[in-house]
Amino acid sequence: MATETPPPATPGTTLPTAEEFTQVQQSADFAELRRAHRSFAFPLTIAFIAWYLLYVLLSSYADGFMGTRVVGNLNVALVLGLAQFLTTFLIAWWYARHAATELDPKAAAIKSRMESAE
Repeated sequence: MATETPPPATPGTTLPTAEEFTQVQQSADFAELRRAHRSFAFPLTIAFIAWYLLYVLLSSYADGFMGTRVVGNLNVALVLGLAQFLTTFLIAWWYARHAATELDPKAAAIKSRMESAE
């Protein structure tokens, strides 16, 4: 829930004004940060949704294929279902790594410049 109350400032610092936030939002550095996030998150989100929908469609319409035994009592449906969980964890790990190496340094640089401009 959004409120009009700004976050508490650390002692000895002032919060940037709305104009300063707008200026940073229109800067090339912020555009690069936004591009780095979007170029990673959007394609991966689309790919995961497509992968999930493929699993749902196969489960609904390809009973024979999904019921094919792989090893013992494990069938294709169970293997693909477990792969959904594995994919989720891999994407979360990959995003955390991407954020730590690509996004966080850019965001920290922007934050540092905003704090030093005060």
